[in-house]
Amino acid sequence: MSYRMKFQKCALCCAFRENMIQVQIGPATLVALEWPICHIFPSFARKYIVFSNRDWSKMSKKALVVDDEKAIVKGIKFSLEQDDIEVDCAYDGQEALEKARANEYDIILLDVMLPVLSGFEVCQQIREFSNVPIIMLTAKGDDMDKILGLEYGADDYMTKPFNILEVKARIKAIMRRTNKPQENAGVMVFGDLRLNEQYRRVFVGSREINVTSREYELLELLASNPGKVYSRDELLTTIWGTEYPGDARTVDVHIRRLREKLESNPSEPRFVRTKWGSGYYFQA
Repeated sequence: MSYRMKFQKCALCCAFRENMIQVQIGPATLVALEWPICHIFPSFARKYIVFSNRDWSKMSKKALVVDDEKAIVKGIKFSLEQDDIEVDCAYDGQEALEKARANEYDIILLDVMLPVLSGFEVCQQIREFSNVPIIMLTAKGDDMDKILGLEYGADDYMTKPFNILEVKARIKAIMRRTNKPQENAGVMVFGDLRLNEQYRRVFVGSREINVTSREYELLELLASNPGKVYSRDELLTTIWGTEYPGDARTVDVHIRRLREKLESNPSEPRFVRTKWGSGYYFQA
């Protein structure tokens, strides 16, 4: 049996597009219902929507979901918990910031339009003390809003309405990268710049540089291949993946932020340099 779910803010079913579920039984039979199936056939929902019995004591990942729409938060929380991710919730910017300071999270899903503090403000302040991956959730599809989120330190963004399965895929992809075991992890040293590959930490002299997961991945890729020129499209595909909906300006934003953090004079970078008309490379 296979199924596709599309619901309008159904907290149990956890997807947010239309009041409809489609269930396919066998190779050809298709049943379409206009109301969430968990409201009509609760026994079906328990059997086919809740996939496994979870051992809560073995949860190893923790997420913070921030949105002022409680139905969306509840739906995302329910869905992530099916993948054994422990979820904390916040409904305004100040509450989100306080929870981010008090807890260690593996990922934060952060809405842009929040009461008290905006998502941009929260993201910017979190970046002062943590490099936890942040996915911005926005109802705005404007490119400038997306670029602004990246400028403030977000790792990724998704535009509402979104498919919960895509949200989960993005989360898993980021977690795989940030928690990938490294068999030959060590330290790369380039003058006063050091990259600790095992712990994904960056130092300039004795000072640790607070970089995001994307910034670290960019720097590690370039530093692992000194002198090799990567086009913006190559970097976008390698770091963000082929399914990423953004464009090459995303790379420019992250490179600029890296230079501002690493260089005493970002306009004349020592490490991450530009090959005009071609792309970026690392100068060892």
